[in-house]
Amino acid sequence: MNSEHDGIDNERRTLLKTIAAGAAVGGVATAGARPVAAQATTLSDYFSNTENASEVTDMTGQSEVTVEVGTDGNGSAFGFGPAVVRVDPGTTVVWEWTGKGGQHNVVADDGSFESEYHSSSGDTFEHAFESAGVTKYYCAPHEMMGMKGAVVVGDAQVSLGGGSGSTAAPGGESGGGNDSGGDGAGGGASVDPDYGDWFANVSNFDGTVDRTGEEEVRIEVGAQGNDGAFAFSPAAVHVDPGATVVWEWTGDGGGHNVYSDDPAFESPTQSEAGATYALEFDGEGVCQYACAPHEAAGMKGAVVVGEPGAAGGGGGIVDIETVLWGLAGTIVAAPFVASQIVANRRRDDEDRPGGRPGNPAD
Repeated sequence: MNSEHDGIDNERRTLLKTIAAGAAVGGVATAGARPVAAQATTLSDYFSNTENASEVTDMTGQSEVTVEVGTDGNGSAFGFGPAVVRVDPGTTVVWEWTGKGGQHNVVADDGSFESEYHSSSGDTFEHAFESAGVTKYYCAPHEMMGMKGAVVVGDAQVSLGGGSGSTAAPGGESGGGNDSGGDGAGGGASVDPDYGDWFANVSNFDGTVDRTGEEEVRIEVGAQGNDGAFAFSPAAVHVDPGATVVWEWTGDGGGHNVYSDDPAFESPTQSEAGATYALEFDGEGVCQYACAPHEAAGMKGAVVVGEPGAAGGGGGIVDIETVLWGLAGTIVAAPFVASQIVANRRRDDEDRPGGRPGNPAD
């Protein structure tokens, strides 16, 4: 018996047939269409301050590949080697520590994995990459220094900038170098003044690291060097006028401070990991500084501001506009000129029995 509902069902069947036919035609059209090339993942900004990420190393065809943690780069042993690798889906990447550069870890930018902190040679961490794509990662303590890497899985295309653009599918050439000289955020030495004998006993000094183009530059206090955790790293940096230099304590090597006679400033002596002290430098010149308790051991550094000239030497005049310092990673702005801060601290030290500039503030 026919009914109103039968009419509705017939209409539905007709509609479903029409949709199915359209889908079939669409499927044929799609099958015959030319594949659209996948868009390259741009990594140029991510690696803007990473000096050893200029190419993609092809490691396809291997079920397990090794990346070193703590290779030479970015001013010290702050590199992954190779920094950017291409692997097949299903490949296990093993990160192996060299034992250099202090404590490092491996952290995925997307949160998919994170290793423990290690500092001993031969320590390892591994992760299997099952799907095609690009995973960026970094070392948390040294990310600001440029210690970053990436794993390219399968035929994913990436652009490292500075040249022709993207990498080809597995085995292809990389898309040009990461030219550190272009924006000044690499690791080269754009200026290297005559420091005299300032760095004569500094084991981790290897030229001036270019940090121009960066508004904030971080330097480790208590990095490995000079027969212990008695180093600033990088030991010497080149910054733009107006840049803020932040010294961050590693917690190793006991109590350290940061002081300079010209221009005059002095931080508290601190030993807590994450403690910070920072200055905003302006003008042009060379500031040579040291850790008072360990200066004789070679714990010295330098900040080159602007373009003082190759023969600038130490003791160049650098104006300091702002002092920032804090504990446990917190940076607190203090709107005073550095000389005022130092004068206040020295008056406090004079009032404290047995005190001397650089002891921890109460």
